[in-house]
Amino acid sequence: MFLFSFGMLSLSAQEFEQQKTTEIPIKNTSLKQKDSISHIDEELTLLKPIDSISIDSIVKPKNAIEDVITHNAKGYMKEDMVNSILTLYDEAEIDYGDINIKAGKIIINHKTNVITAFGIKDSLGYEQRPVVVQDGQETVHDTIKLNWKTERLIAHGTDAQDLGGFITSTRVTKKVNDSTIYIRDVILTTSKKEIPDYHILIKKGKMVPNQKIVAGMSQMYIAEVPTPIILPFAYFPLTKGRSSGIILPSYGTSREQGFFLQNGGYYMAISDYFDLTITGDIYTNSSWALGVQSNYVVRYKFNGSFNIRYENLYTSLRGFDDYSRASNYNIRWSHSQDAKANPNARFSASVNVGSSQYYRQSLNEYNSNSFLNNTFSSSISYQKTFVGTPFNMSATATHTQNTNTESITMSLPSVQLSMDRIYPFAPKTGSKKNALQNIGVVYNLSGDYRINTNEENFFKSEMFEDAETGVRQNVALSTSTKIAKHFTLSPSANYKEIWYFDRIKKEYEVATDSIITDTIKGFNSFREYSASLSLSTTLYGDLAFKKGKIEAIRHTLRPSISYSYRPDFGFYYEDVQQSVDPTDLETYSPYANGIYGNPTNGLTNSVGLSIANTLEAKVKPKDSTETESKKVQLLSNFNINTSYNMAADSLKWSPTSLTAGTNLFKNKMGINLRATLDPYAIDVNGRKIDKLNINNGGSLFRLTSAGLTMNYSITNKTFEKGDDKDTKSRDTYNNNDATNSDGIFGEDMRATNENDFEGNEDGKGDVKTSKLYRSSIPWTMRLAYSMNYNNSARQEDITSHSIMFSGDVELTPKWKVGFSSGFDLKDTGFTYTQLRFARDLDSWRMSFNWVPFGPRSTYNFYIGIKSGMLSDVKYDQRQQPDRRLF
Repeated sequence: MFLFSFGMLSLSAQEFEQQKTTEIPIKNTSLKQKDSISHIDEELTLLKPIDSISIDSIVKPKNAIEDVITHNAKGYMKEDMVNSILTLYDEAEIDYGDINIKAGKIIINHKTNVITAFGIKDSLGYEQRPVVVQDGQETVHDTIKLNWKTERLIAHGTDAQDLGGFITSTRVTKKVNDSTIYIRDVILTTSKKEIPDYHILIKKGKMVPNQKIVAGMSQMYIAEVPTPIILPFAYFPLTKGRSSGIILPSYGTSREQGFFLQNGGYYMAISDYFDLTITGDIYTNSSWALGVQSNYVVRYKFNGSFNIRYENLYTSLRGFDDYSRASNYNIRWSHSQDAKANPNARFSASVNVGSSQYYRQSLNEYNSNSFLNNTFSSSISYQKTFVGTPFNMSATATHTQNTNTESITMSLPSVQLSMDRIYPFAPKTGSKKNALQNIGVVYNLSGDYRINTNEENFFKSEMFEDAETGVRQNVALSTSTKIAKHFTLSPSANYKEIWYFDRIKKEYEVATDSIITDTIKGFNSFREYSASLSLSTTLYGDLAFKKGKIEAIRHTLRPSISYSYRPDFGFYYEDVQQSVDPTDLETYSPYANGIYGNPTNGLTNSVGLSIANTLEAKVKPKDSTETESKKVQLLSNFNINTSYNMAADSLKWSPTSLTAGTNLFKNKMGINLRATLDPYAIDVNGRKIDKLNINNGGSLFRLTSAGLTMNYSITNKTFEKGDDKDTKSRDTYNNNDATNSDGIFGEDMRATNENDFEGNEDGKGDVKTSKLYRSSIPWTMRLAYSMNYNNSARQEDITSHSIMFSGDVELTPKWKVGFSSGFDLKDTGFTYTQLRFARDLDSWRMSFNWVPFGPRSTYNFYIGIKSGMLSDVKYDQRQQPDRRLF
């Protein structure tokens, strides 16, 4: 800890009287430098002070190294010539190389080669304690003794210092050499408070600087109160940064698996670029789990993480009726490329694949969002832009898995080549002035290798048996021009060509009186083309007010009429006999299994109508100093869409769709409404007939489906004056997970040895304060309402109807309470409910999470040290979900 050396000092009485501060050049014939400290092994020769006329007559030996020692004292400096002792008193100071010592009194003994520094006792107590500064690190002691030849040191009463993340203060320190320091009565903690929240008292120990402390009897103190936590021996690493080590498991009991140890294993800091963590779980009924996790990062290039977990769970015991075995796995991989790495190419990955029952049956997975969601999805993509050309390319591998049906759809891969819009008739200079010059061409080519399988055949050769392959090409031409200044005419044309590498062939078999379907390999293709024309404009209606806060209301109307034509491509279809009657034919498409669909069967000659509306108001400012009025949106959108197919033989009108949305209360509440209106009636069997509903004795339109969603987010600042800023959410407490829907579904309950608590772990970070008078309690509340209605066959069924709510309350700057729940208004029952309690104890953290009912009914209590160095000092109790009742 205190590695420094000094040469011999001697000072004549005459020189002492002339000056109190002397610079003494030191000459050494043999100097070895082990660390950053100079170690002098030979006797040093005293050189007299050099003035303007004197010349040093001593010739320096070869390889000699000279340094300068400066010393100073406010009180006095006394030289004992007989005993070779130099005494510096009152604000004494010595500088040698990069070492500085300040103390009340410093004694240098040239015979014993020992420097002694200690403070001064006065009426105020023990003042001017020795302070040693070396390499920018400062330590304070009661007394120190140093032999500058052997480099041995003894220090008493060393104040707190930072050693590899630990804060230590030592009563006795004995340094033997550079790698061996003996310590006694050491206080070790990670708290930076003057009176630490906790500490570990080490009676005796041995320290290897920057490596470790090996201790004997050690006892924990909490708030300076001794606890019964006593260790006969202990090991504390002092390495800075990441280091490999054992991960202590958490323990608990499960009703079905018995006693367990979870998340125990080993962490390997392999390099500065990646690490590896291996953890496992074990249960007394022979259940077990194994997990491997790795994080990697290359600065300014990419970063990511990989996690794979396998669980082999037994329920009950072998021989009982309720005995069962479940093997589940889950693979997660995320990769992100830095935007600066390559602006023209990008690789990214987000993988979540595994057993469908993993999140439902796992005993060590508490991802609420994944548990409530019934879909796994993955994507691995590479994108490339060809500089200097309008082309860009992307290759994507995707995976979608339904955990309810256990069906899996994969694209391995999906390749796209796209050409940005080009204007072949545009002038080389200047703007495009007419419709011909404004013609744009877009080209897109996509190829896909798609697999549809199930979980049983996943990762097996059978999954490739029904794989589908296809290539699609699209060419689109479009332009636009102004008509009568206020109308925009936009014609367009599209060409599509699709390639398949197999087709189906159906034949009637007389013997079995059935249709036999065969798949014929080979190249097949079909082509389609279409054209469209649209005419649109924008209309404004303003209503001004002379009185009141509202200055005006503006209604913006954007009507559009379009015409589209697509020929009948039914010639690609084939007929097959379906009974003994040769005239009983069935029409089918040879491309029915194609991933890009079939050719269009039937002529399309339709007219489309759409109307888009917005409504906004101009409001006078509240402050008289403001000059500009404020715009307030009353209706964000109100859209109407329908079409009429003139070529259809029946049901020419398509259903009319309506969508509307608005934001209220300074954008804190969002409301969205949708509805589908059908102009045709239905028969007694609920099938649509070619007869208008109004002509069938009904209304003009028949409501077939509708939906309403509302979201509302408020905080304690909502009702405070001056809170005029538009915001959709002020939630800052619960946004630690981007997939958590703003906490509306609850937070994830992580493993207790994952230290992710918010705040400074040394207990002396940002200090929150609260007023004693008229104090405010920060809180947030989030509400979500959803209703869906279906009446396609006069069933008048409300398919879903629920309200969800969540919130957080900060009772004190260090107390937080949160909740998430909902109520199913259709089935009259509470949805997934979670209660959360968190307490910041400065150097400690405490949390309690409780799911009171449901298939994931559980609780988790934890209290432990925040610092990762002592994160295994904790107590946690967790109840596993009891799924036998659900």
